[in-house]
Amino acid sequence: MEDINLYTLAFLVLSGFLAAFIDSVVGGGGLISIPALLFTGLPPSTAIATNKLASSMGALTSTISFMKSGKVNFRLVSKLFPLTVLGSFFGAYVVKHISSQVLKPLVLVLLIAVAIYTILKKDWGKDSKYEGMSRKRGAVFAIAVFMIGFYDGFFGAGTGSFLLFSFLMIGFDFIQSAGNAKVLNFGSNIAALIMFLYLDIVNFSYGIPMGIAMILGALVGSNFAIKKGVSYVRILFIAVTLFLIGKNILDYLHLI
Repeated sequence: MEDINLYTLAFLVLSGFLAAFIDSVVGGGGLISIPALLFTGLPPSTAIATNKLASSMGALTSTISFMKSGKVNFRLVSKLFPLTVLGSFFGAYVVKHISSQVLKPLVLVLLIAVAIYTILKKDWGKDSKYEGMSRKRGAVFAIAVFMIGFYDGFFGAGTGSFLLFSFLMIGFDFIQSAGNAKVLNFGSNIAALIMFLYLDIVNFSYGIPMGIAMILGALVGSNFAIKKGVSYVRILFIAVTLFLIGKNILDYLHLI
């Protein structure tokens, strides 16, 4: 491990805490943590890999918080967890052969659709109405979860938002959707991290301090969301989705 100066350490700790606070509930923390790692001078591939190490630490913390609060449907999530892991592995492998840039237009369209749908359906996700799924609907949902896992390994930005939206679509409220989504997001993070560790492109000197800060941020963020309830998570979800749309537009137009 290489030396890290005090200013860089403080910057990564603060960035990690803020990123995990948001990411622990609705995803999108990479909007803060990846630019922060790039700002320190890390190459893009190393920054993304290092972020996976830190964000996996934060994701595990928020997953445990949601589990302890009873906001996770274990019966459903346990069946879906392997699908996100396999999808993420496959996505991380494919990205070595195909540029992730090909997904940008599609991701932008999907994020805009998610934002519009959530804003217009004001009472959506207020109460949990999930009562199980038919075999056909379950198969479609399983494919969707696999594809989101693939997307996380292949591209990544907005994975938490897409997972949360998927659980809202089948009847969970915002808090339960956030809890279920975080468990699956942890699985896809771990799968991608294993691939990055195999490729030996993770910077532990930066990733571990940021990861410790993310543990604290995830603990505070997830508990805050559980206490504040559905309305808080809905507002945060819309805000993060709009930020993701803005970033994707700027990226697509090559303005940043």
